[in-house]
Amino acid sequence: MTIADYKQLLGDHGKDTKLNLSNLFGNVDSSGLTADQFYGTALSLVYAMDDKELIAAVEAEAEGKVEANVVSAAKIAATLMAMNNIYYRFVHLCSDKQFAKMPAGLRMNAMANPGVEKADFELFSLAVSALNGCGMCIDSHVGVLVKHGVSAQAIQTSIKLAAVLNAARTARSIA
Repeated sequence: MTIADYKQLLGDHGKDTKLNLSNLFGNVDSSGLTADQFYGTALSLVYAMDDKELIAAVEAEAEGKVEANVVSAAKIAATLMAMNNIYYRFVHLCSDKQFAKMPAGLRMNAMANPGVEKADFELFSLAVSALNGCGMCIDSHVGVLVKHGVSAQAIQTSIKLAAVLNAARTARSIA
């Protein structure tokens, strides 16, 4: 299954989403992202969404365009952000600030060496953090990306991928 195949599963209510998927996946070269960044971000998002058909579609699009280390890093980002986004969203939203002063005590060693460039992994993590709604994590990842010289266009594209893939999942679930 490819993105083109997945789009066929979306109802008429998903017309804009179909066009947005075509625009994003049809213009990777002008996205502001490298192939590793684009497909790694897309993969991390669909792994976080746990939609088997959408995973298959994005994996098919990424096949031959990225190496196994990018796929592995995308899985690490999805997994670690599933944990971190819950924990740090709680810390951020809780009015009792004592929790912000406590060490998290959560193992996340894979972040130190995810197998891809630091900026690439930060883009993957940022997109998943946006999907999961963790403002504290979003701020942290954007700060690191800016320090690494990642363009605003690249950061925006990672978030557009999150928005459009989430819309595709929603359109499919109600088709």
